[in-house]
Amino acid sequence: MLLEKSSQTKLFQILHMKKSHIFFPILIFGTLAFGILLGGWLNFPGQNQFLTKNNSKNKLNKLFDFIDNEYVDKVNADSITNRAIDNILAQLDPHSVYIPPSEQIQVAESMRGEFVGIGVNFYMYKDSLAIIKTVENGPSEKAGIQSGDRILYADKTKLFGRKLPTDSLFAKLKGKEGSEILVTVYRKSENKKLNIKIKRGVIPIKSVDAALLLNPTTGYIKINRFAESTFEEFKTGLTKLREKGIKSLVLDLRDNGGGYLEQAVAIADEFLKDKQLIVFTKDKNGTTDKTIATAAGSFETGKIFVLINENSASASEILAGAIQDNDRGTIVGRRSFGKGLVQREMNFDDGSAVRLTVSRYYTPTGRSIQKPYSKGNEDYLKEAESRYTTGELYHKDSIKTPNSPKFKTAKGKIVYGGGGIVPDVFVPLALEEDKDHTDYLLQSGIPGQFVFEQLDHNRNAFKGLTFNQFAAKINATDVYFNSFQKYLFENGLDIKFNKSKSLVKRYINAEFARQLFGEEYYYQISLKEDTMIKTVLGKISNSKN
Repeated sequence: MLLEKSSQTKLFQILHMKKSHIFFPILIFGTLAFGILLGGWLNFPGQNQFLTKNNSKNKLNKLFDFIDNEYVDKVNADSITNRAIDNILAQLDPHSVYIPPSEQIQVAESMRGEFVGIGVNFYMYKDSLAIIKTVENGPSEKAGIQSGDRILYADKTKLFGRKLPTDSLFAKLKGKEGSEILVTVYRKSENKKLNIKIKRGVIPIKSVDAALLLNPTTGYIKINRFAESTFEEFKTGLTKLREKGIKSLVLDLRDNGGGYLEQAVAIADEFLKDKQLIVFTKDKNGTTDKTIATAAGSFETGKIFVLINENSASASEILAGAIQDNDRGTIVGRRSFGKGLVQREMNFDDGSAVRLTVSRYYTPTGRSIQKPYSKGNEDYLKEAESRYTTGELYHKDSIKTPNSPKFKTAKGKIVYGGGGIVPDVFVPLALEEDKDHTDYLLQSGIPGQFVFEQLDHNRNAFKGLTFNQFAAKINATDVYFNSFQKYLFENGLDIKFNKSKSLVKRYINAEFARQLFGEEYYYQISLKEDTMIKTVLGKISNSKN
């Protein structure tokens, strides 16, 4: 997400504090922006079909050979080739991208939904790798690794005091399934070193963060991306909620940059009746490929609310568009990103890949929601920034729809094309004086760092408490909010939360819940005063009256 200039400055200050630390959960590999760039590809053709000979290709080959054989100085051929590919793709569209080998491995793991490792979330605290939490039932938990442990050595490789890059740390801890690694840990609570042998295993990278009840009849599912395992995770969560008797479902796609198209389609099929159109694509030749719902949907009659924001893109927009165009549910939030291009992947022998735009997708009413990119990639990305400056994120009337193409659903509702999904119910960003920099701060990872250090200082403060006991205890005090303000000031960031105390306190408490109990408990707290959630619950309540 691009920020207005004042907010950019503030965020720069946040991310470059005097005592900066980096929060690296081993389960998270990609950023939202990267997800938007890559989200929504279809399938992966073989390389040979693209290798047709033409004069332009021969010209490039001759140039590379000429440089390689004759250039006066030594050159890095790989670097030149990569930059050439980047420049070529930049002339096409913002979503045709080259992915170098190191990034491709991480992206592939993230989209596959699993990797082989030891199963820990960690944080580089000062000069050592500190364990935030082990993966439940994962290799490290089974071996006896505890929250707060510092991993000093992985086999004979020293990990502390070296400022190793993140990918190097991952490489030391990952390996083949079933392989063993001997780690030396320092356990602060016992003030001693321990040698612990861990057998590496398959570690899931969850794409569904939470599936929980908002009230006795309303379920909530949060999807962070569309990976290979997303539909399976979603179906498990939906089944659990249906068994509890839900009549309404809130599907949270906020900040979901997309992923595999077929996963979003499969989820849409759970809500739509047999033979309803979900999405169609059209390639350069005008060939159309339609995807139709089947009769297998498990939640075709309950109420559906889909939450979106300016960072919901690609496969998220496919799902939201299918729900909206079929008059199946209510879209709540702010206009989505506007990515309506579909990519295919071509892999190279060195492990790198190119994702090339091969078609456009259209929602059931026939609208393309791809925003314009004719002025170049830079202007394309700056469009997100303009939503702040024009006031679109704060006022519904500022959404530019008068000149957008209009379409009608079967029930006569007007929907708009030309750039993202416009919600049925608009929920603005708050306009409080200190709200902007508060939001960026809460997304920066700093609250996670603060909470870890608080727990590291006194991990016994919440020992033995159930979640409900913990929630009651932490909600009843301002101690941690006050400590957070002091923490920011000591790290060179003087921010006063004059109007956002309740928001900041809620997110700090939620982060405590995440590190102590797990991801779903984070949402148990963070959703309590969520504006979009309150809007949905209000509509459900009014419909009953």
